[in-house]
Amino acid sequence: MRKTKEKVIVAMSGGVDSSVAAALLKKRGFSVRGVFIKTWSASLPCDQKQDRLDAMKVALQLKIPFQTWDFSREYKRDVVDYMVSGYAEGITPNPDIMCNKYIKFGLFLERALKEGADFIATGHYARIKREIRNPKSDHSPFPMGWVAQPFSKGCGEIRKLLIGKDKNKDQSYFLWTLTQKQLQHCLFPIGEYTKPEVRKLAKKFGLHTVAQKKDSQGICFLGKIDLRDFLEKRIGPKPGLILTVSGQKIGKHQGLSFYTIGQRKGIGLPGGPWFVAGKDLKKNVLVVTKSGKYLLKKELVAENVNWVGGEPPKFPLEIKVKVRYLAPSTPALVDKKTKNGYKIQLVSPQRAIAPGQSAVFYKSGELLGGGVIAV
Repeated sequence: MRKTKEKVIVAMSGGVDSSVAAALLKKRGFSVRGVFIKTWSASLPCDQKQDRLDAMKVALQLKIPFQTWDFSREYKRDVVDYMVSGYAEGITPNPDIMCNKYIKFGLFLERALKEGADFIATGHYARIKREIRNPKSDHSPFPMGWVAQPFSKGCGEIRKLLIGKDKNKDQSYFLWTLTQKQLQHCLFPIGEYTKPEVRKLAKKFGLHTVAQKKDSQGICFLGKIDLRDFLEKRIGPKPGLILTVSGQKIGKHQGLSFYTIGQRKGIGLPGGPWFVAGKDLKKNVLVVTKSGKYLLKKELVAENVNWVGGEPPKFPLEIKVKVRYLAPSTPALVDKKTKNGYKIQLVSPQRAIAPGQSAVFYKSGELLGGGVIAV
């Protein structure tokens, strides 16, 4: 138990992960409050109603205060509109990363601190490790894990962001925009557990409402709406030619916004399978191939890069990089920043690298940073 109860506000989504996070924090002696974040949704009726009800039930069971904070307007502007404008420009944006940047670790964190919280907590499968940069300091590095300690200014502390214990559920990929200022107020209570362990903990805590609840899939704010239908209503068609990589005309597309690199389904061509190999935005041409070799690349450029440690490392830098969430980590070399961003050389070619997605950098299980893959 903690001698002085530090205040933590938990982003409770109504799922098992954030519910167990709240339960663990209360057990460890924190003063816990649960908050459901209301976001914009394309679904009618809103799919969030059941999630909010489930979060409320868990808060009642845990006997912790519960509130709903409405960030729907900001979510529409910073996440939904970002995604739509990205697709309109012909890239493949990642709305989950923008949700973390602007909503959970932006607005939510800012409001929590204003209301007197020492920390916020989420149900992310990731871990934080505190270390001391100054070797002459009397302080010792704290062990790996989520347990918070008071942040001592001026002693050269740094928060390292590590992958979660459950490598199959690790969500560090979506956290590359986090800064040291934000990390000093963040807790990831379930990062030291696997998903099966989290479900067992939910049963142990008596959280039967969420213990076996299915994980959310796809883009959360779409609900049961198909992504292409959603985009077509907001972007509109812009027909153009479909060419093979050799330049043969074989059909027409309805708009480059509705396709992404590596896509196989939904192209609408006979004699497949066909894959999207490229997009010529100036000529409004979709390039397709039957051969996987045209989907492989060994170089990319990352823009708007954030280094979690607060400072760029020494270059050239040997790392592992993930070019999308479900892609394997692959060895790579990052070169110094140029006017176009950081150039990344992959040791082995990777398939379907899509502009707009994130390239995230790792070394020995630590998330060093990341950026947006340039066109």
